[in-house]
Amino acid sequence: MRWRRVGVRGPSMSPTLRDGDVVLVRFGAAVAAGDVVLVRWPARPGQLSVKRAVRPDGPGWYVHGDNSFGSTDSRELGPAEVLAVVRWRLWPRPGRLRAR
Repeated sequence: MRWRRVGVRGPSMSPTLRDGDVVLVRFGAAVAAGDVVLVRWPARPGQLSVKRAVRPDGPGWYVHGDNSFGSTDSRELGPAEVLAVVRWRLWPRPGRLRAR
């Protein structure tokens, strides 16, 4: 399994994560409903997003942003491909992220 730092952009995961936060993601980790995940959209293959896994949906996952007023997610784009699971926020408030 591989680890990588990822910068969060936009308000879609507020208040859990905010624009400018840096998180540590783990590729190849098992995904469970409630996990914060790094995803790619079939409709937007060049865009990566950080969202919350809601439920498996076919070959992908149905995901939502924690901020329903500021999130483009599976409600508009359909299921997403989960690439990695977010495990830690590194900056500015270090700490482990847990599933809801």
